[in-house]
Amino acid sequence: MGYPELSYWMSSVDDDLTPSAPLDRDIDVDVAIVGAGYTGLWTAYYLSVADPSLRIAVLEARIAGYGASGRNGGWCSALLPQSADAIAHRHGHGAAVAMLRAMESTVDEVGRVAAAEGIDCHYAKGGTLVLARNEAQRAKALAEVEQSRPYGTGLTWLEAAEARQRCGATGVLGATYTPHCAAIHPAKLVRGLAAAVRRRGVALYEQTPALALRPRSGAARPAVPTPGGTVRADVVVRATEAYTPRLPGLRRAVVPLYSLMVVTEPLPPSFWERAGLARRETFSDFRNLIIYGQRTADDRLAFGGRGAPYHWASTVRSRFDRVPRVHAMLTADLRELFPDLGDAAITHAWGGPLAAARDWTASVGLDQRTGLAWAGGYVGDGVGTSNLAGRTLADLITGNSSEHTSLPWVGHRSRAWEPEPLRFIGVNTMTRVMASADRVEQRTGRPARRAELVNRLLGH
Repeated sequence: MGYPELSYWMSSVDDDLTPSAPLDRDIDVDVAIVGAGYTGLWTAYYLSVADPSLRIAVLEARIAGYGASGRNGGWCSALLPQSADAIAHRHGHGAAVAMLRAMESTVDEVGRVAAAEGIDCHYAKGGTLVLARNEAQRAKALAEVEQSRPYGTGLTWLEAAEARQRCGATGVLGATYTPHCAAIHPAKLVRGLAAAVRRRGVALYEQTPALALRPRSGAARPAVPTPGGTVRADVVVRATEAYTPRLPGLRRAVVPLYSLMVVTEPLPPSFWERAGLARRETFSDFRNLIIYGQRTADDRLAFGGRGAPYHWASTVRSRFDRVPRVHAMLTADLRELFPDLGDAAITHAWGGPLAAARDWTASVGLDQRTGLAWAGGYVGDGVGTSNLAGRTLADLITGNSSEHTSLPWVGHRSRAWEPEPLRFIGVNTMTRVMASADRVEQRTGRPARRAELVNRLLGH
């Protein structure tokens, strides 16, 4: 598969995706970053801003943006995989509020940097609508608004008429709305970031897979062996997200979960008069098996969701990116949401893995003893979260004590996932349970207890 075929987003960037030269010798740097997605590139960017004298090398197995950063739904949101209540339960109310405020400001920070660096990533801060389309979903929506009040997030409930005016999907009984999200073109952002860090003197070695992450040992500095040479550094940053299980010793650190997408051809003004999304609001609904969508800058509908299987032993393969059954389901769901699509063509269908930690908690940290740093476990909410992670890692590495370094996710360690076959059985069972819960809720109009049980197990 050629790199433009990875996603609609990668097919519509402004460069030809030719990889840069791989590492072909041993080098010594101050910071080595493994992974040229959002996390790795944001970390390199903020480090280079904080201290332009730092020698920084980013190592990428394929090309910048090859993973989720070039394939995602394009939501730059303030979402976290864990709920505010879960964070407050573990760290206290004040810590939860600080985490939420940091994420909300991150949405604006991404837009600020994109503008400052001349990255035309189609940034449009229209917020997010989550639709309630049956009585069970309406009950969940109202409960979520109520639960958000102590945290001051500004989440509001829109009655049916206003919700339908904002998003003209079928069966809308109301919706929640948050202003804290921007629709973006994700591949333009990640490729623009790669160019920006190069301009700032960061060395980016594509086609350079890391074979291992070696911690500090005695007088020996942390190191990253690659097929062409070894990189030695004072700090090594792991920014590999769903590809983490490929590294020695990290098979059970996260599970790769696949999310798939489709996109339509550009749609005419007559369609958008009825469909709305005039401010390019991102949209979803309150079903349990997640869906997500946006109106692109060129007037397509980009739409995705879960439902693809987890693969044995956390295996990631390019052939898993396309599952005809799931793509057909997503297409049917999109046409059911917007019947006015008629016979509009689906021009691209793709997918890719995201990473989930065992406790569904994203984290960032630096182990001073080993010299190894990390960030990830975003469970699909990484566009904004990775920016906050990059700023936080830059502060941790440069020794700058800041509001970021005191946030509750810093230094968090999730326990390992269960060994196989428990991992395979458990993850795929959760997917089936959530799909069946949606069918129950549609039939009964009441929230399904089986979904509530899964959410409790995940710490939501």
